[in-house]
Amino acid sequence: MASVLIIEDDADLNDVMAVRLGREGHACVQAWSGTEALLRLDRERFDLIVCDLMLPGSPGETIVETLRARADATPVLVVSARMAPMDKVTLLKLGADDYLAKPFDLDELAARVAVQLRHAARLQAASVAGSSAAASASASPAPPLAFGRWTLDADAFSFCVDGEPVSLTPMEFSLMETMMRQPSKAFTKQELFEAAAGEPYMVEDNTLNVHVSHIRAKLKPSGTDACLVTVWGVGFKLVERP
Repeated sequence: MASVLIIEDDADLNDVMAVRLGREGHACVQAWSGTEALLRLDRERFDLIVCDLMLPGSPGETIVETLRARADATPVLVVSARMAPMDKVTLLKLGADDYLAKPFDLDELAARVAVQLRHAARLQAASVAGSSAAASASASPAPPLAFGRWTLDADAFSFCVDGEPVSLTPMEFSLMETMMRQPSKAFTKQELFEAAAGEPYMVEDNTLNVHVSHIRAKLKPSGTDACLVTVWGVGFKLVERP
Protein backbone atom coordinates (compact mmCIF):
# COMPACT_ATOMS: atom_id res chain seq x y z
CA MET A 1 0.00 0.00 0.00
CA ALA A 2 1.40 3.38 -1.02
CA SER A 3 0.85 6.65 0.83
CA VAL A 4 -0.34 9.39 -1.53
CA LEU A 5 -0.69 13.09 -0.76
CA ILE A 6 -3.40 14.72 -2.88
CA ILE A 7 -3.12 18.52 -3.09
CA GLU A 8 -6.18 19.97 -4.79
CA ASP A 9 -8.32 22.96 -3.75
CA ASP A 10 -11.43 21.69 -5.57
CA ALA A 11 -12.94 19.68 -2.71
CA ASP A 12 -15.12 17.51 -4.98
CA LEU A 13 -12.22 16.59 -7.28
CA ASN A 14 -9.95 15.99 -4.28
CA ASP A 15 -12.52 13.57 -2.84
CA VAL A 16 -13.06 11.80 -6.16
CA MET A 17 -9.32 11.26 -6.64
CA ALA A 18 -8.94 10.00 -3.08
CA VAL A 19 -11.77 7.50 -3.52
CA ARG A 20 -10.43 6.26 -6.88
CA LEU A 21 -6.86 5.83 -5.65
CA GLY A 22 -8.18 4.29 -2.46
CA ARG A 23 -9.75 1.55 -4.57
CA GLU A 24 -6.24 0.74 -5.81
CA GLY A 25 -5.22 0.13 -2.21
CA HIS A 26 -3.43 3.45 -1.66
CA ALA A 27 -3.68 5.38 1.60
CA CYS A 28 -4.60 8.93 0.58
CA VAL A 29 -4.00 12.05 2.63
CA GLN A 30 -5.80 15.16 1.40
CA ALA A 31 -4.67 18.78 1.43
CA TRP A 32 -6.67 21.69 0.04
CA SER A 33 -4.02 24.41 -0.15
CA GLY A 34 -0.34 24.73 -0.89
CA THR A 35 0.32 26.06 2.60
CA GLU A 36 -1.32 23.04 4.23
CA ALA A 37 0.58 20.70 1.92
CA LEU A 38 3.96 22.22 2.82
CA LEU A 39 3.17 21.88 6.52
CA ARG A 40 2.36 18.20 6.03
CA LEU A 41 5.50 17.65 3.97
CA ASP A 42 7.57 19.12 6.80
CA ARG A 43 6.50 16.33 9.14
CA GLU A 44 5.35 13.42 6.96
CA ARG A 45 6.79 11.27 4.18
CA PHE A 46 4.75 10.10 1.22
CA ASP A 47 5.36 7.61 -1.58
CA LEU A 48 3.81 9.90 -4.20
CA ILE A 49 2.27 13.36 -4.49
CA VAL A 50 -0.59 14.37 -6.77
CA CYS A 51 -0.52 18.16 -7.03
CA ASP A 52 -2.59 20.87 -8.68
CA LEU A 53 -0.81 24.06 -9.78
CA MET A 54 -3.27 26.85 -8.99
CA LEU A 55 -3.54 26.47 -5.23
CA PRO A 56 -4.33 28.95 -2.45
CA GLY A 57 -1.37 29.80 -0.26
CA SER A 58 1.56 28.35 -2.20
CA PRO A 59 1.23 27.32 -5.86
CA GLY A 60 2.11 23.84 -7.06
CA GLU A 61 5.36 25.05 -8.61
CA THR A 62 6.56 26.16 -5.18
CA ILE A 63 5.76 22.74 -3.72
CA VAL A 64 7.79 20.98 -6.43
CA GLU A 65 10.70 23.42 -6.06
CA THR A 66 10.70 23.03 -2.27
CA LEU A 67 10.84 19.24 -2.48
CA ARG A 68 13.67 19.18 -4.99
CA ALA A 69 15.63 21.82 -3.06
CA ARG A 70 15.54 19.38 -0.14
CA ALA A 71 16.86 16.61 -2.41
CA ASP A 72 13.52 14.87 -1.87
CA ALA A 73 12.93 12.55 -4.84
CA THR A 74 9.30 11.72 -4.00
CA PRO A 75 7.49 11.34 -7.36
CA VAL A 76 5.21 14.28 -8.18
CA LEU A 77 2.32 13.93 -10.62
CA VAL A 78 0.94 17.35 -11.54
CA VAL A 79 -2.74 17.63 -12.52
CA SER A 80 -3.81 20.98 -13.91
CA ALA A 81 -5.94 22.73 -16.48
CA ARG A 82 -2.86 24.87 -17.26
CA MET A 83 -1.11 22.50 -19.61
CA ALA A 84 0.34 24.46 -22.53
CA PRO A 85 3.60 23.00 -23.91
CA MET A 86 5.70 25.62 -22.08
CA ASP A 87 3.95 24.80 -18.80
CA LYS A 88 4.90 21.15 -19.22
CA VAL A 89 8.51 22.02 -19.98
CA THR A 90 8.68 24.33 -16.97
CA LEU A 91 7.23 21.67 -14.68
CA LEU A 92 9.73 19.04 -15.76
CA LYS A 93 12.56 21.53 -15.32
CA LEU A 94 11.36 22.20 -11.78
CA GLY A 95 11.47 18.47 -11.08
CA ALA A 96 7.93 17.17 -11.62
CA ASP A 97 7.87 13.56 -12.81
CA ASP A 98 4.67 13.54 -14.87
CA TYR A 99 1.67 15.71 -15.73
CA LEU A 100 -1.99 15.09 -16.48
CA ALA A 101 -4.20 17.72 -18.09
CA LYS A 102 -7.64 18.45 -16.66
CA PRO A 103 -10.21 17.15 -17.30
CA PHE A 104 -8.77 13.65 -17.06
CA ASP A 105 -10.04 10.11 -16.81
CA LEU A 106 -9.74 8.63 -13.31
CA ASP A 107 -8.51 5.34 -14.74
CA GLU A 108 -5.66 7.21 -16.44
CA LEU A 109 -4.87 8.94 -13.15
CA ALA A 110 -4.65 5.54 -11.43
CA ALA A 111 -2.44 4.21 -14.25
CA ARG A 112 -0.06 7.22 -14.10
CA VAL A 113 0.20 6.83 -10.32
CA ALA A 114 1.01 3.13 -10.73
CA VAL A 115 3.74 3.92 -13.29
CA GLN A 116 5.43 6.44 -11.00
CA LEU A 117 5.25 4.10 -7.99
CA ARG A 118 6.78 1.24 -9.99
CA HIS A 119 9.56 3.51 -11.23
CA ALA A 120 10.29 4.72 -7.69
CA ALA A 121 10.27 1.13 -6.40
CA ARG A 122 12.81 0.07 -9.04
CA LEU A 123 15.12 2.93 -8.11
CA GLN A 124 14.79 2.07 -4.43
CA ALA A 125 15.50 -1.59 -5.13
CA ALA A 126 18.58 -0.68 -7.16
CA SER A 127 19.79 1.59 -4.36
CA VAL A 128 19.28 -1.13 -1.74
CA ALA A 129 21.03 -3.68 -3.93
CA GLY A 130 23.94 -1.30 -4.43
CA SER A 131 24.20 -0.66 -0.70
CA SER A 132 24.07 -4.37 0.07
CA ALA A 133 26.80 -5.08 -2.46
CA ALA A 134 28.97 -2.31 -1.06
CA ALA A 135 28.49 -3.66 2.47
CA SER A 136 29.48 -7.17 1.48
CA ALA A 137 33.15 -7.95 2.07
CA SER A 138 33.21 -10.25 -0.91
CA ALA A 139 31.61 -7.80 -3.31
CA SER A 140 33.39 -4.89 -4.89
CA PRO A 141 31.41 -1.77 -5.87
CA ALA A 142 30.56 -1.38 -9.54
CA PRO A 143 32.96 1.05 -11.20
CA PRO A 144 31.50 4.42 -12.21
CA LEU A 145 30.62 4.91 -15.86
CA ALA A 146 32.77 7.38 -17.77
CA PHE A 147 32.17 9.21 -21.04
CA GLY A 148 34.33 12.15 -22.02
CA ARG A 149 34.17 14.62 -19.14
CA TRP A 150 31.22 12.86 -17.53
CA THR A 151 31.19 10.28 -14.74
CA LEU A 152 28.14 8.50 -13.41
CA ASP A 153 28.09 6.43 -10.25
CA ALA A 154 24.87 4.42 -10.12
CA ASP A 155 25.47 3.20 -6.57
CA ALA A 156 25.90 6.73 -5.25
CA PHE A 157 23.26 8.24 -7.59
CA SER A 158 25.90 10.75 -8.67
CA PHE A 159 26.50 12.41 -12.04
CA CYS A 160 29.47 14.75 -12.49
CA VAL A 161 31.10 16.85 -15.20
CA ASP A 162 34.82 17.35 -14.60
CA GLY A 163 34.23 16.16 -11.04
CA GLU A 164 31.53 18.77 -10.39
CA PRO A 165 28.12 17.29 -9.48
CA VAL A 166 25.13 17.99 -11.71
CA SER A 167 21.71 17.51 -10.14
CA LEU A 168 19.49 15.16 -12.15
CA THR A 169 15.99 13.91 -11.44
CA PRO A 170 15.58 10.10 -11.19
CA MET A 171 14.28 9.88 -14.77
CA GLU A 172 17.09 12.08 -16.14
CA PHE A 173 19.63 9.97 -14.25
CA SER A 174 18.16 6.77 -15.71
CA LEU A 175 18.32 8.20 -19.23
CA MET A 176 21.98 9.18 -18.83
CA GLU A 177 22.87 5.83 -17.27
CA THR A 178 21.17 3.97 -20.12
CA MET A 179 23.09 5.89 -22.78
CA MET A 180 26.43 5.83 -20.95
CA ARG A 181 26.26 2.04 -20.66
CA GLN A 182 26.17 1.85 -24.48
CA PRO A 183 27.84 5.08 -25.60
CA SER A 184 28.21 4.07 -29.24
CA LYS A 185 24.55 3.14 -29.67
CA ALA A 186 21.96 5.32 -31.39
CA PHE A 187 18.84 4.74 -29.31
CA THR A 188 15.39 5.03 -30.78
CA LYS A 189 13.06 7.05 -28.59
CA GLN A 190 11.14 3.90 -27.73
CA GLU A 191 14.29 1.97 -26.77
CA LEU A 192 15.64 4.79 -24.64
CA PHE A 193 12.41 5.52 -22.80
CA GLU A 194 11.57 1.87 -22.12
CA ALA A 195 15.11 1.05 -20.95
CA ALA A 196 15.21 4.06 -18.62
CA ALA A 197 11.63 4.05 -17.34
CA GLY A 198 10.75 0.39 -17.68
CA GLU A 199 7.37 1.37 -19.11
CA PRO A 200 5.84 1.22 -22.61
CA TYR A 201 6.58 4.27 -24.72
CA MET A 202 3.59 6.22 -26.03
CA VAL A 203 4.44 7.54 -29.49
CA GLU A 204 2.36 10.70 -29.07
CA ASP A 205 3.91 11.50 -25.69
CA ASN A 206 6.48 14.34 -25.76
CA THR A 207 7.85 13.51 -22.29
CA LEU A 208 11.14 12.03 -23.52
CA ASN A 209 11.97 15.09 -25.63
CA VAL A 210 11.32 17.34 -22.65
CA HIS A 211 13.55 15.27 -20.37
CA VAL A 212 16.37 15.33 -22.93
CA SER A 213 15.95 19.09 -23.37
CA HIS A 214 16.18 19.53 -19.61
CA ILE A 215 19.35 17.40 -19.42
CA ARG A 216 20.95 19.51 -22.15
CA ALA A 217 20.06 22.69 -20.27
CA LYS A 218 21.83 21.34 -17.18
CA LEU A 219 24.89 20.37 -19.24
CA LYS A 220 25.09 23.66 -21.12
CA PRO A 221 27.10 25.57 -18.46
CA SER A 222 29.87 22.97 -18.81
CA GLY A 223 29.76 23.10 -22.61
CA THR A 224 29.04 19.37 -22.82
CA ASP A 225 25.41 19.62 -23.92
CA ALA A 226 26.52 19.01 -27.52
CA CYS A 227 27.60 15.48 -26.53
CA LEU A 228 23.94 14.45 -26.36
CA VAL A 229 22.84 14.62 -29.98
CA THR A 230 19.60 14.06 -31.82
CA VAL A 231 19.75 11.44 -34.58
CA TRP A 232 16.99 12.65 -36.84
CA GLY A 233 14.43 10.00 -37.64
CA VAL A 234 15.91 7.69 -35.01
CA GLY A 235 16.33 9.16 -31.54
CA PHE A 236 19.41 10.08 -29.49
CA LYS A 237 23.03 9.08 -29.01
CA LEU A 238 26.20 10.26 -27.31
CA VAL A 239 29.08 11.81 -29.25
CA GLU A 240 32.39 12.58 -27.53
CA ARG A 241 33.54 16.14 -28.20
CA PRO A 242 37.03 17.57 -27.61
